[in-house]
Amino acid sequence: MTEVIKGRVWKYGDDVNTDVIFPGKYTYTINDPSEMAQHALEDLDPEFAGKVRPGDIIVAGKNWGNGSSREQAVTCLKAAGVSALIAKSFARIYFRNAINNGLPAITSPDAVEAIEDGEEIEIDLEAGEIRCKAGTFNFPPLPETVLGILEAGGLIPYTRKRLGIG
Repeated sequence: MTEVIKGRVWKYGDDVNTDVIFPGKYTYTINDPSEMAQHALEDLDPEFAGKVRPGDIIVAGKNWGNGSSREQAVTCLKAAGVSALIAKSFARIYFRNAINNGLPAITSPDAVEAIEDGEEIEIDLEAGEIRCKAGTFNFPPLPETVLGILEAGGLIPYTRKRLGIG
């Protein structure tokens, strides 16, 4: 994945749980990703779904995505156009769901502190760099397998490609 991700930042705090990212009341009634996107973060930031643009990036505090393991909390953000997540830390299952669904999830506490809401930033996944107004912040480069999963758009397309099916 040689492409550098560029986008506008939406910044949130600590302990944003999956029920806030995608409200639980829709879990069993909405299956279409584009409809899920319309409800992304509605309880935390009612303007998000109407104003998010393709390529935007979420920057958050610690423990992003804690709570239940529902994949809709990743699907709704990806369907809304979010291109990456940067946080001080992620809940373990949310992190794995993000990668499995082809949404980069990067842990960088120093970058989170420096990045301002609404600014344009760049993420170079291969180089392990986040570039913002405050400077360049390094994070451990993602393993080749994870880069392959992200480039393929998720674990299922990556696996199909590796197996030569579909």
